[in-house]
Amino acid sequence: MNISAGKILLTIFTMQVLLFPSWTDMARADSEKNVDVNPESISQNSSKDKSETEPVLVLPKNIRVMDLPNDGGDAVLITWQVIPEAKTVWADWEMHLYRAQQSDGDYTLVGSVKAGQGKFEDHAASDGTEFYYKVEIQKNEHKVISDPFGPVVAAGSWFDTNRINALVFLIVFSVVILYFIGEARRGKDLYIRKVTGLAAVDEAVGRATEMGRKILYIPGIAEISEIQTVAGLSILGHIAKTAAEYSTRILVPNMDPLTYAVARELVQESYLSVGKPEAFREEDVFFITSAQFAYTAAVTGLMVREKPAANFFIGWFKAESLLLAETGQATGAIQIAGTAELDQLPFFVATCDYTLIGEELYAASAYMTRQPLLLGSIKGQDIAKAILIGVLIIGLATHFFDIDLIRNFLTMK
Repeated sequence: MNISAGKILLTIFTMQVLLFPSWTDMARADSEKNVDVNPESISQNSSKDKSETEPVLVLPKNIRVMDLPNDGGDAVLITWQVIPEAKTVWADWEMHLYRAQQSDGDYTLVGSVKAGQGKFEDHAASDGTEFYYKVEIQKNEHKVISDPFGPVVAAGSWFDTNRINALVFLIVFSVVILYFIGEARRGKDLYIRKVTGLAAVDEAVGRATEMGRKILYIPGIAEISEIQTVAGLSILGHIAKTAAEYSTRILVPNMDPLTYAVARELVQESYLSVGKPEAFREEDVFFITSAQFAYTAAVTGLMVREKPAANFFIGWFKAESLLLAETGQATGAIQIAGTAELDQLPFFVATCDYTLIGEELYAASAYMTRQPLLLGSIKGQDIAKAILIGVLIIGLATHFFDIDLIRNFLTMK
């Protein structure tokens, strides 16, 4: 008779229940003893988990309020220390900053930043007025606000310490320029590179004198406030003086009324300085119109009629430059141009015999007059530029060896 193993186990379990019922009661009791349900402990555990997920809001430490340094005024700087133990969660906390003119006054919101930023700049604080501030930390619906701190008064800084490098270069450049001005006044011969266009001025005036024809000088089309116009008028004074010495007439058509007045005085003074005031003709320096292309048409017509032997285009020019220079070239005149306008230089280079490029225009008066003040200034500026280039080269070279002393000094903060 075969009895399966399952039947045997079932029989043994049934006999245990019937013969030893206390064993099952003891097991049930032990199970209930091990699973002791305590409502108070459940509440404590849940609050503990909640406190771990939502940290308690804490105000920042060492809150400081001060006038923003190195500024033009109307700004206050507020700084605080980020709490190390809360640093990981501070990035998500919002900090609101409030301002009032009295500690117990009505505070208005001036800005909000992340608490982990560590500072806030209030650029709406009027100079000379006392202000008080409060900070508020907020996380979701929870918030905590500080007591008032202050007062603080905003004021502009006399000197920006971040620009100390500019001050150093200003002092060095000034000393160099003043030194060379002094050297020029003491009679020392200062070398300035020869400018071909300026060296040809006497040649152009001499050619007009030999041919018995006039000189045409155009001081640009800009107002007297344009620096290129001022440089062109300084050159006009020298050319007019040379023309007066040779008893050669010089025509100066003007587009700006104030430039016309200055040009007339310069030419008249030039004739007076060489002892020929009677040779000056007021009709040779004249005003045409303030319209650009009407002026251009009048001057090109003048070139065709008068056929001057030498044309000078010195100053600020725009679209009319090629029209003027091409017409002058067609009349066979020797032409000398000068401008700092990069977009007009190619036209002058293509149509004129000599062209003053960029800074050559500004150095022309010093080159031609040889006055100590002008000569020393030009020489000093050249040396100052050489010093600056040398500092840049040294800074670049040391940077390859991870020495950033010069680089950091030259960096504008």
